[in-house]
Formats: sequence, structure tokens, C-alpha cells
Amino acid sequence: MNLAAAPDLVTATSLAAAQNESLAEISNVLIYSAMAVYTLAFFAYIAEWIFGSRSKVARTAAALTPRGETAKKAPAVTVKKEGGTAVLERPKVVVRAAAGARDVPDGPGAHGGDAQGDLYGRIAVSFTVLAFLVEFGGVLTRALSVQRAPWGNMYEFNITFTTTAVGVYVLLLALKKNVRWLGLFLTTTVLLDLGLAVTVLYTESDQLVPALDSYWLYIHVSTAILCGAVFYVGAVGTILYLFKDSYESKLARGGKPGGFATSVLERLPAAASLDKFSYRVNAAVFPLWTFTIIAGAIWAGDAWGRYWGWDPKETWSFITWVAYACYLHARATAGWKGRKAAYLALAAFGCWLFNYYGVNIFVSGKHSYADVGMGVLRSVGF
Repeated sequence: MNLAAAPDLVTATSLAAAQNESLAEISNVLIYSAMAVYTLAFFAYIAEWIFGSRSKVARTAAALTPRGETAKKAPAVTVKKEGGTAVLERPKVVVRAAAGARDVPDGPGAHGGDAQGDLYGRIAVSFTVLAFLVEFGGVLTRALSVQRAPWGNMYEFNITFTTTAVGVYVLLLALKKNVRWLGLFLTTTVLLDLGLAVTVLYTESDQLVPALDSYWLYIHVSTAILCGAVFYVGAVGTILYLFKDSYESKLARGGKPGGFATSVLERLPAAASLDKFSYRVNAAVFPLWTFTIIAGAIWAGDAWGRYWGWDPKETWSFITWVAYACYLHARATAGWKGRKAAYLALAAFGCWLFNYYGVNIFVSGKHSYADVGMGVLRSVGF
């Protein structure tokens, strides 16, 4: 070795380390900045929901079941004379399409076609897109700081996962899909997830352990992140479907929804539309989740010399696959459509959440890296 060149080598190494630390700091600043912009988007979505109009189902229900002073003048039950017999008639609120019909009473989302609500909605979407770009910059600079894919620990997975989830939402909007109603719930949970990432899960940027240093990291983990983001979007739609279905069922029975339904559920699309959206999203990504498990098995064969060993992460990935397969099968079976299938979808997403958070934090196995689990346990007082 040329001893004269040694000082230059040390200097170059030091400069590279300093540059990497600088990029890591920039990444942290960008992630915090994205959280600030997401907060602005959150308040803009709140304004959209407050000032926006109601969906078509809600407007029909309000017209047929007047409230306040109007209710005294126009009762919901009218009397119809048929010969000498008085027949009581209650106006029926139609919330579902007739058998064989394609038209479903629906609202376009929170703004409902209202000009003021639509303005706040456009502002909210603009903030969401800006936050997505800033967060993407944070993920990119994190990757540059370690010169690898930014998926080596739970913190990096979290920031990439939230970026991808918002990216799916923005892509659906760009494709002219009616999903603006998703924005409020998306930004709320993204803020919570990023808050967890920067406070509890944060890990200094570092190089990968040898088992992860493979091109399969780019294939397996990237598809897992994309699947999780899409499953999350489907889960939000499923939860909202359950609430909206209860609301519409109450209307169909002639009941009067409470204040929560008035302020939130009336501004959602029809339950049938939410159900269809969730099913299509989950069905579209399920083949990719199947590929993710297969890719993970191939990677395990390269890294550990066996394709499947019932490691906790492998086991719960398979359980998640089975749960979503059961949901899709149930959704295609006449007796299990609607709420029953929705409960299966939420159970499947619960399996995915446990596969990521529960297994990584509380269960040790070959997929446990960077002492993330112990770090989290110490941070919460164990």
C-alpha cells in the first residue's frame, strides 16, 4: 500500500461520511416538513367537509324526512284515501340500486358539487401533493445517505410506506377516480404513522446487515410496501363502507341518523360504491402480494439455504395471504357479500398490520434486524 496516499484516503472517507450525515439530516428535515404540510392538508380537508354539501342519498333523505320547523308543516307520514279506507304512507329513501340496475344513488365525495367545498378540497389536494413530493424527497435523501434502498429498518419502511400510500391516492386522483373523500382519513393516519416513525421507530442511517444486502431487497420489499399501501387504502374504504351501510340501513327503515351521520356520513359516497371500491382495490393487489411471498421465499433460499422455515414473518405473511384469499372468495359468494365480507377484509388487514408491527417489535426471528424490537420496548418503558 502506498503510505503517502493513506492521508488522502482517510480524508476522502471522512468527507464521504460527512456528506452522508448531511444527507441524513436533510432527510429528517424533509420528513418533518412533510408532516407540517400534511397538517395543512388535514385542516383543508376538514374545511371541505364542513362547508361541502351532502351526498345525493343524504339530500333525498333530508327532503323526505324534514327536520326542525319544516317537520311540523310537512310530516314524513302522509294519509292516502282509498275509497273509505285510510292508508298511512311513509316516503322511502332509496339507498341501493334495484336488482339488475347499474345506477346507485351516490355523492361525489365531501364537496358534493358545492363550489365552496370544492375550493377547499382542491386546496387540500394541492397540499397533499406538495407533502407527498417533500416526503418523497426525504425518502430519497435517506437512500442517498446510505447509498442503498431505504428499507433496512422499521423507520425507513414507515416513511416509504406512507409515501407510497399517499402516492396511490394521488395516482387515483390523477386517473379521475372519485376518491377525494379518502383524503381526510388518509392524511390523519399518515400523520399518526409519521409521528410514530420519528419518535419511537427512528433509527440512525446505517448500512445493511449481510442477509439484507441483496438485489432481492429491491424486488421483495418494494412489492411488500406497495401491497401494504394498497391494502391500507382498501381497509379505509371498508371501514367507511360499514359506517355508511349502517347509516343507509337506518334511513331505509325510516330512522333518524344522529349528529355524527349528519356531519360525516352524509358526505360520503353510497355504501355500494364504497364496497365496490374496496373490493376492486384488494382484488387488484392480491396477485402482487402472492408474488411478494414467492419472491421472499426465493430470497430466503439464497440467504439462508431454505425457501420456507415457518419463521414468524413468513408465517404471518402466509396467514395474511389466506385471509385475503378468504375475503375475495367470500366476496364472490352470494351469501357472504356486504358486511360479512367486509369483516373478513378488516381481519385480513389486521393480519397485515400484525405481520409488520407485531412481529417486528414483539417476536424475534430471522427477519428481526437492527434491534428495532428492543428499541421500541425500551422507549415505551419495558
